[in-house]
Amino acid sequence: MKFLSLKLLLLCACLAQDPLGSGIGSGHPSIPETDAKLAKSQREAIVKADHKKNLEDATALLKLAEDLKADVEKQDPYVISVKNIKQTEEIEKLAKNIHGRLNRY
Repeated sequence: MKFLSLKLLLLCACLAQDPLGSGIGSGHPSIPETDAKLAKSQREAIVKADHKKNLEDATALLKLAEDLKADVEKQDPYVISVKNIKQTEEIEKLAKNIHGRLNRY
């Protein structure tokens, strides 16, 4: 996800440069409609990618939570498994990733 964000940032930086180096008073006005359409399509691509990743993470989160529940039900109340601790850490990581992507909007 960070790599995709970096690619989009570099793409925006490249598109923001004046290819002819002509400056402000060159007589070549920029076309705001094209810039707006490009920005909108980039936002849509980012939103779709985030949505897809959220679905994947939510599926993994659900599977981990179900596995953890099943393991805890089988165990003695006084026993804590290292596997269960790692599962809870992974659950927390996935939940934070989803939360972070949702907070962007």
